[in-house]
Amino acid sequence: MAIYAIGDIQGCCDEFEQLLERLQFSPAQDQLWLTGDLVNRGPRSLDTLRLVKSFGAAAITVLGNHDLHLLAVALNPDIKRKSKDTFDDILRASDRDELLSWLQNRPVLHHDPQLNWTLIHAGLPPQWDLSLAKACAQELEYQLRKPDHARVLFEHMYGDQPDRWDPDLQGIERLRFITNCLTRLRVCTADGILKLKAKGPPDQLPLGLFPWFKAPQRRSSDMRIVCGHWSALGFYNADNVLALDTGCVWGGSLCAVRLDTTADPIQIPSLSGGLPLED
Repeated sequence: MAIYAIGDIQGCCDEFEQLLERLQFSPAQDQLWLTGDLVNRGPRSLDTLRLVKSFGAAAITVLGNHDLHLLAVALNPDIKRKSKDTFDDILRASDRDELLSWLQNRPVLHHDPQLNWTLIHAGLPPQWDLSLAKACAQELEYQLRKPDHARVLFEHMYGDQPDRWDPDLQGIERLRFITNCLTRLRVCTADGILKLKAKGPPDQLPLGLFPWFKAPQRRSSDMRIVCGHWSALGFYNADNVLALDTGCVWGGSLCAVRLDTTADPIQIPSLSGGLPLED
């Protein structure tokens, strides 16, 4: 069995299909780990969801910020849409409810102790070790999987505060912080204050800001982490972090790495030319 990790697809299903063909992926024999953001900004979000769902247990995907935004809009009509959202095909689909229910039940963190890899979309604050990260992820997943709880979560999910971990955080503030770490985090200060607006390349960060995986005294430094979300970072394989968002939807490529051998990356260039680079 081969285990492949693939970066943010964001509706770029043409490239996803080509990558699967290049990998000779077999759902009966192999497994996919997907870093989240299956949907939005690209042209084929509906096809992407249907394809990943069809793989059943052979596809493990965590939720990204764009996936959560789709769910928020679908479950709460008062949530403000964004002008560049491209998931109307999902909202109009005959199998909409089935797809959204499937997506809503995806994890925000997946850990495989035998393989010794942990899959998340974005990052971890420096105060979290594996045990705390798993516990916080489970708190968020519990809320997401209860329809009434999820509606309240989505109503209050958007926002950048609180910006630093405190074990005494409670209620929606605690859930918002957990959500922001696992689905939005790229950059923080040395003492773990999240700087969620920062999204450029690491070598252009202002003084005093660090990629989350280079924060001093990061308690998750012994974890092997697969993630996406940071297209300006691109492919990165250091610091026990394997980052795979190579910006397909922005004109870059869609990237895969075989985790059980940690082979060289395999990339399919963007076929659309890409959108202006942002989040």
